[in-house]
Amino acid sequence: MGLGAGLRAVKRRSLTRASVAVAVATGLALAGACGGSDTDDEGDGGLAVGVLLPGGGASRFGQFDKPLLVQQLKRLCPDCPAPTVAATSDPAVQRQQIESMITRQVDVLILAAVDPQLLRPSVEAAHRADIPVVAYDRLAQGPISGYVTFDGATVGRLQGEALLKAMGAGARGEQIVMMNGATTDPNAGWFKRGALSVLEGRTEIGKSYDTVGWRPENAFVNMTNAIAALGAGDIDGVLAANDSLAGAVVAAFNAAEVSPLPPITGQDADLAGVRRIVRGDQYMTVYKPYQPAAGAAAKMAVALGRGESVDSLASGTVDNATTEDIPAVLLPSVPVTVGNIKDTVVKDGMYTIDQICTPELRSACDKAGLT
Repeated sequence: MGLGAGLRAVKRRSLTRASVAVAVATGLALAGACGGSDTDDEGDGGLAVGVLLPGGGASRFGQFDKPLLVQQLKRLCPDCPAPTVAATSDPAVQRQQIESMITRQVDVLILAAVDPQLLRPSVEAAHRADIPVVAYDRLAQGPISGYVTFDGATVGRLQGEALLKAMGAGARGEQIVMMNGATTDPNAGWFKRGALSVLEGRTEIGKSYDTVGWRPENAFVNMTNAIAALGAGDIDGVLAANDSLAGAVVAAFNAAEVSPLPPITGQDADLAGVRRIVRGDQYMTVYKPYQPAAGAAAKMAVALGRGESVDSLASGTVDNATTEDIPAVLLPSVPVTVGNIKDTVVKDGMYTIDQICTPELRSACDKAGLT
């Protein structure tokens, strides 16, 4: 299974090794600025770890990945100083953040690259400085030492299967729109291929868009154009690659005064996406449990920082454009519809019923059995 031009192969061993994460609970978030913590004052035998994320604040990276990574690193290395965490959606800014961490002489980096291709020179610079890089969520380009992500083929397949189910058995003769992610993100192509593996030959793809920068405003424009070109009544479903794009798709349908909405997929189990599912505006999302991902990345980072091998932590290997046989952890995902919200994101502590069920949604929550 490919991950775009960069990823040529996924070589799996037993997925039981993917359970490298330990049980972690949501910890205290660290300041998002690159200078948010002091890596110069290391504890005895401590490691200076840099964490670079493509979003903060209300994004999944700010809400879940960051606090979990911080807490898990602290659990694995109690003598280590708090990691330096930086978050931005701008690849140019992320390059500056990496350069700053190299200058500060961190021991290891956990990198969720905004743009894997543009960040390749920065990864190469870290390699020259003997700083190993663990690619997190997205396959970074350059000489990385480990990779942790969710199996993108599975994510896309779950979305495609859910869409076919929502449209009716077989869905032959139905027409859909695909709102894919950014071509600069290898994961976007992975998701797309996974979805196409179940959609092609079973439904007609009326329009397919690659969303520049994963930006919802671009998805809104694309969906508006699709409605104009195909006709709102002839769009039977939309495969939106994540919840932010799904929200833009819903907004475009609303702007065109389309009702009822066709089934729409998503990914990431964002709170807004879960609420749309309760409301009936979005059919499903893909929930990716972030605790095992953060745990695997933290374990890899601490091992690499100590000069240890991470082969025993991996569930397989991947290749990017420059490096072969990168130890990788590929984690499973879970489809979420209105019928299993309580048994997934609520049960795992991502959200409480009160967070999901705003006063506006109380009636819909009652109907869904959430209250």
